[in-house]
Order: sequence, then C-alpha cells, then structure tokens
Amino acid sequence: MIVGTAGCGLGDASAPSNGTFAPVTAEASVTAKATPTPSFAPTSAETSKPLDPETPKVSARGGTATAPKTQSAFASKALEVLASLPVKGRAPKTGYDRALFGQAWADVDRNGCDTRNDILNRDLTGVKYTNSVLCKVRSGTLADPYTGTTINFQRGITTSSAVQIDHVVALSDAWQKGAQQLTMEQRTAFANDPLNLQATDGPTNIKKGDGDAATWLPPNKGFRCEYVARQISVKARYKLWVTRAEHDAMAAILGNCSSQPAASKKAPEAPVTAPATAKPAPVKAVPAPAAVAPSPAPRVPLPPAPAVAYYANCAAARAAGAAPIYAGQAGYRAALDRDKDGIACEG
Repeated sequence: MIVGTAGCGLGDASAPSNGTFAPVTAEASVTAKATPTPSFAPTSAETSKPLDPETPKVSARGGTATAPKTQSAFASKALEVLASLPVKGRAPKTGYDRALFGQAWADVDRNGCDTRNDILNRDLTGVKYTNSVLCKVRSGTLADPYTGTTINFQRGITTSSAVQIDHVVALSDAWQKGAQQLTMEQRTAFANDPLNLQATDGPTNIKKGDGDAATWLPPNKGFRCEYVARQISVKARYKLWVTRAEHDAMAAILGNCSSQPAASKKAPEAPVTAPATAKPAPVKAVPAPAAVAPSPAPRVPLPPAPAVAYYANCAAARAAGAAPIYAGQAGYRAALDRDKDGIACEG
C-alpha cells in the first residue's frame, strides 16, 4: 500500500535472489537479469544447514541496525519453521504509527541509495537511471510475482505508483503480533529487510493493506507457497507470532508444497579454533599494559516523525526530518518537487 499506510509503499525506489544486493555496473542502463522473480530459498549447499541464527543487518550492503536473534533454530522447510512460531491472539493496534518503524525508505545501509530504490534495483530488469549515479531508478520492467503480470515502470508523479514496494509482513500486522516489544532499531531493521520487501503491482498492494495470510494472498496462486514461506521466515526472524487463523491458512497453503524451503541466508561458518598445543615452559611474567576499552561508536538517532503535514519549503521539511517526501505522503506538494518525479526535497 502507499507510504504512510501499514505495510507497504509507493514503488519509486526495489534484492537479489538471496536477499543480498548484487554490485551494479558502471553503465546507466542495466540489461535484463537472468531471473526476473527473486527467490529467497536456500541453495542446495544450504538446505542441510539451519538458517542463520543471527539475523541480518538492515540491508546486506553493510547497514548498522540489526534484528533480534531468532526465537528458535530455523529449519530447512517452511512447515517446520511455522511449527516453531507461537500462536496467540492479535494484540490491539493501539499506539501504532508508521514512524515507530523508522523514517520511510531511509538509506539505512549507508550505501547512498534509499531502501525503496534498492528494492527496485533488485526486482526490476532493464533498469535505467535518472542520472549517472546508479541509484534512482527511472524505468524498468517488473515480472510481478503477486499477479503473474509484466509491468513497465516509469518514474513520474503520475506513473510511479504503478509499482509499489510491499512489506510482505505488513508493519501494522507486525505491531499487533510482537513488534511492540522490539526496539526502535529492530523495527527499523524489520521495515528495511530485503526479505520482507517485494516490488509489486500498485493496485494489488493497496488491496492487500495490512492483511495477513488469513485475509489476503497473492492472486497468482503459483507464488503463494513462496509468499507464505517468506512471511513465516520474517516472523521467526523478528520473534513475531501468528494467530490461529493465520497459522491454519499458512499450513493449508504449504500442504500443497510441503517441501517448500524457508527463505534463508547462508548460515555463517563456525569459528575456527586453534588446536591444542603442548604447554610451554613457564616464563617470567611481564605485566601487560592496562587494556583500554574502546569508546562505543555514537548511535545516530532516527529522525522524529513530522509533527505537521505542511512544509513551507524544503528547508522546513528537512528540519522536521521528513525529507525526502514521496507523492502520497503527508506534506508532499508539487511546489516542493522541482523535477516533478514524485519525490520532493530529495536533494
């Protein structure tokens, strides 16, 4: 759905099949990728390993905010991971606000490109950019897994909404199923995790809203197994729960594809330990200098949510921590959008 509503956003800005970002070439036009639809299933080398018990950074390009450790060891099959999820009732939506999951589409991994454009770069083929900086997507083609259709994306104030970025597990759904107990840093990681983001058809994304598997599934039935597997993996990764109706809907979908693997990243290699050696002869002890603990890196606070929906100019929007402002977000005005590309105060 559109930025500012629960669980999704406009698609101006889209991750390779394993949840990491492939390096971008120096050309401003990228040829079609071999696999248009991302798959988060483990490779054959991974299926015998449990999923990574340490959840990823905000993005695979070196972000700093991390998600919590998983609540249980991952299994190779989505059904087995589903069995590990707690089944509880939905908590009240009281207190939910999009700002509690961090600034929408911020550059959380500090790669110079906001999350929205990162996902467009991942999910679209034939990508072209607005300038020589290989970030802001101007056009491309989406093989939409939700609808099974092909969508031509063209950046613009009236066209960008044709492709939107969906939160596979909607933000407000997460809020009602455990995310209230997460830290701000962890919720920001959740909102920007490539595993939980998918470029899709705009109207379809709006219809989904904040629905879970009990109330909404992709129209393309051939993608439902992978879709449900990604929801399950995301909920396990961030210690979220499912309702009974949601659990049963997921189990019913996976009943037709019981071997569907859970979405994963390669498990980290075990640390290498030095072999035991013979005890050396005693030597005269030399006092070592006192260790000085390094000062922790300062944590940059997330910008506050804008307190108003009108900004006289871009300086005011930046001072309120609201820039950039995308078309459809509170505070967006055409007068603030100099290049008329659907993003105001982006410079």
